[in-house]
Amino acid sequence: MEIVGFALRRLLVAIPVLFVSTFLIFLAVAKSGDPLAELRERQPPVPPHTIAAEEARLGLDQPVLQRYWNWLTGVLHGDLGPSVDRNADIGMEIGSRLGITMRFVLIAMLIAAVLAILVGVVSAVRQYSWLDYLFTSTGFLFLAMPSFWLAVLLKQGGIELNTLAGQTLIYTVGDSSVIPPPTLGGRIADLAGHLILPTITLVLINFAAWSRFQRSSMLDVLGSDYVKLATAKGLRRRTVLRKYALRTALTPLVTVIALDFTAVFAGAVVTETVFQWRGMGDYLLESINGRDVNAVMAWLLVAAVAVVVFNLFADILYAALDPRIRRVR
Repeated sequence: MEIVGFALRRLLVAIPVLFVSTFLIFLAVAKSGDPLAELRERQPPVPPHTIAAEEARLGLDQPVLQRYWNWLTGVLHGDLGPSVDRNADIGMEIGSRLGITMRFVLIAMLIAAVLAILVGVVSAVRQYSWLDYLFTSTGFLFLAMPSFWLAVLLKQGGIELNTLAGQTLIYTVGDSSVIPPPTLGGRIADLAGHLILPTITLVLINFAAWSRFQRSSMLDVLGSDYVKLATAKGLRRRTVLRKYALRTALTPLVTVIALDFTAVFAGAVVTETVFQWRGMGDYLLESINGRDVNAVMAWLLVAAVAVVVFNLFADILYAALDPRIRRVR
């Protein structure tokens, strides 16, 4: 019950933060440029009444605060606003593309977190051993790699592997096949196959940094007095590591992962571009190129909500890992 009460308190704090975020998002996008610039610059010139009608449709003929209020009330009712493209529905686009992106972002974050914990703990427990040096050098290697370059490298490697084999062993383009398999099992296997290279890209980039945090946190905890006392009392080393050291050492990593979600989401934009996925990253680039302000605001709104949700989830994990936190009023 303590955790439930703590989660509710954190949720009450998160709601006003989210509303402030929506205002900042709207203000930044609204002042970033004229969505109708391409229409105004056409030759021969577009009739003024056509431009005025388009301004009215997009709400550009109103003051910024009025536009924000109209947009916010629309969002609360499930309407993300009109798109510059009259044939496009922003809500439907976001809904379909978000599922595609989160499919590999969440899987990549989970795998990266598990690997970071394993590598960080082993490096700390075996400090200055050959394993520690191996994990450290490997971590720094992936930290130095730009995500775009690593994605291109993996894609090119997959293409060469397929060429040598004379058949498609690993998918290098798209989030699914153009012609999906007829069976449910075949479709699942097809989606999983397309996940491999993009997921590996995000895993390698993020696990490298997270494992260094986990190693540093674990070393701090192993040097603490209560861990030394537990060891001196004759408890088994595995029990000390699992019950006393690891649980406390996980708290900083939870913080880092929650705060890094935006970086992972941004990395997904680059990764989707390389592997030609029709996800959120592709949609953001299309919206920016088309100066579709409502679509960009919808994308940023989804990112803001995800950040708030992940930080709320991190707070709940804090309370589960450390009972002292959930007692703080």
